[in-house]
Amino acid sequence: MNFALHFANLVCPGPDEAVRLARAAEAAGFESMLTVEHVVWPTHYDSVYPYSPSGRLPGGPDTPLPDPLIWMAHVAACTTTLRFVTGVLVLPQRNPLIVAKQVATLDAMSGGRIELGVGVGWLREEFDALGVPFSERGSRTDEYLEAIRALWEGDDVGYAGRHVRFRGMSCNPKPVQRPLPIIVGGHAPAAARRAGRLGDGFFPATGAAGDLVPLFDEVRRAAEAAGRDPQALRFMAGCPDALGEEPFPALEQLATAGVSRVVLPAHAFAADPDELLGRFGERVIAALR
Repeated sequence: MNFALHFANLVCPGPDEAVRLARAAEAAGFESMLTVEHVVWPTHYDSVYPYSPSGRLPGGPDTPLPDPLIWMAHVAACTTTLRFVTGVLVLPQRNPLIVAKQVATLDAMSGGRIELGVGVGWLREEFDALGVPFSERGSRTDEYLEAIRALWEGDDVGYAGRHVRFRGMSCNPKPVQRPLPIIVGGHAPAAARRAGRLGDGFFPATGAAGDLVPLFDEVRRAAEAAGRDPQALRFMAGCPDALGEEPFPALEQLATAGVSRVVLPAHAFAADPDELLGRFGERVIAALR
């Protein structure tokens, strides 16, 4: 079982604190760090944030939230083994050809340590500001993933969809990883099905392992229906109990459900990353190896 830190670019937005957190995580045995994104933050919004009981984003419009890919490039250059995952990039808001170029370049420059985590988004006001139809975000995500994979897999390629069309195009460098993992995030069955059809893994933002099993089953059924191997997919999940006095029963429950990467909040360690991450590494990570 591997361990990751989430909200890393939100918790440590500055260059020096970001590097300190990453190096401490790497030294403690963490496998990866995840970043979040919002291009813009509306002063007023009616959309409901689905991952908090309040329905509101943590923080406010003046909260620094660096672009995840640029933040990852900075921190990847200062580490050697740590992996970096966009968790998640709001894919329908971005041009898929540019995403293909940026992520492949990051993977090549980091020696194969990048994973593309994607979601469809929830903040309608942000979509409106960017001029992207909110109602089309699901179909755009599907097409964009297919187009990105086509550009990563070969040269002189084409794609013909409703939202993106091109032919005779090449995008280099290619990712070092073949394939570069694509992780689909989301809490709804539609996201689980998308992960089964098009992803290499699934990251649900829900609660305990018992809540996750139906979604994981949905992923596996969708993979089988698409002619893919459901056993090849990776599952990620949070585990608040991992930060408590008795972390191992909850971690064992997640492992039984099929989770191979446990995601913990970076803010739990931000006060003293070297001490707190090191202590967790000695107490939990080392004990599971």
